[in-house]
Amino acid sequence: MAEDKHNPNPHRRDFVASVAAGIAAAGASSAAGLPVVETNVEIKTPDGTCDAAFIHPASGTHPGVLIWTDAFGLRPAMREIGKRIAADGYCVLVPNPFYRVSKSPQFEDASTVDFARDRGKINPLMASVNAPGACEKDAAAYVAFLDSQKQVNKSKKIGTQGYCMGGALVVRTCAAVPDRLGAGASFHGGGLVTDRPDSPHLLAPKIKARMYFGIASNDDQRQPDAKDKLREAFGNRAEIEVYSESLHGWCVPDMPPQPNGKPIYNKPDAERAWAKLVALYKSALA
Repeated sequence: MAEDKHNPNPHRRDFVASVAAGIAAAGASSAAGLPVVETNVEIKTPDGTCDAAFIHPASGTHPGVLIWTDAFGLRPAMREIGKRIAADGYCVLVPNPFYRVSKSPQFEDASTVDFARDRGKINPLMASVNAPGACEKDAAAYVAFLDSQKQVNKSKKIGTQGYCMGGALVVRTCAAVPDRLGAGASFHGGGLVTDRPDSPHLLAPKIKARMYFGIASNDDQRQPDAKDKLREAFGNRAEIEVYSESLHGWCVPDMPPQPNGKPIYNKPDAERAWAKLVALYKSALA
């Protein structure tokens, strides 16, 4: 993993220092590995009923976390990510982002996806949650659900993390419910910076949360100015890193292989990204 060094904001060191302190604090919690409870739940939204996984430590109250999946939706790999962060001391909601189209799982195992074959299925799924206003309505419903659960410590801010497609939904969530969201993390996020007037990065003035953006090397190559526009938009409220050894999707274990057959999932960089996530939550959801 290589951090991009071109940062014009000298105040960023304060944010990085707080995250570094969070990494140290996170170590003890991760080692504890709290036992967790997983329940399938249904959440009423303005557009229907969303099926979701609610995962929380077996005892106590804890901050809430909302996970936005990638384009392959709620499936075992995303449930495992939810269980892992729950074991660090969080009450985690992993919704089916495509509930407007179908119940989950839309894909049991993303490693079997063939884009040439499955693109016709994937595009309508993504369009359903990316329609104007859809994410914002969902975000409000999901935050309300978390706040209604006895296991959630409502005196703490809520965190949200997202992968690929979910990265932009993290930003929209933080802007839609700014007073409740304390942290947002995007990993190999897609569509964060566009030339449209509704581009997610333009929502930065509405966002109070601390942000983390982990950018894949090939995404940076395709759009090298995106990191600079994110920095300009968020200033010292965000840490932005380019993972020079990793490709789009590197954090999710069941990603389809590259055309050359090599895996996209990069465990060492995925673990580095996970440490950043936990550190962010430890420092920002207090």
